[in-house]
Amino acid sequence: MADKKKKKQKTVYVDDGRTIADMSALGEKRIKFGSGAPSGGKSHGTLKDHMRTYFNACKTMFLPMLATMGIICIAFLILYLILELAA
Repeated sequence: MADKKKKKQKTVYVDDGRTIADMSALGEKRIKFGSGAPSGGKSHGTLKDHMRTYFNACKTMFLPMLATMGIICIAFLILYLILELAA
């Protein structure tokens, strides 16, 4: 029981009022415009790979899209009924 845990020193952040972050430590690596991709403008896959990725993304987002459309339809129906009953 004589063991005492070391307390971790709490980090204190001080706001000096600057609006932009200091990016001087990042170095001089820059991407040239017009090169397309970081690999020198080479394509990263075939059309088949691109299409497979596209359709996989569409399959992933299909149910959330249906849920969102359902919520919008229900909200519209509620507002329509409220406004029709008020008139």
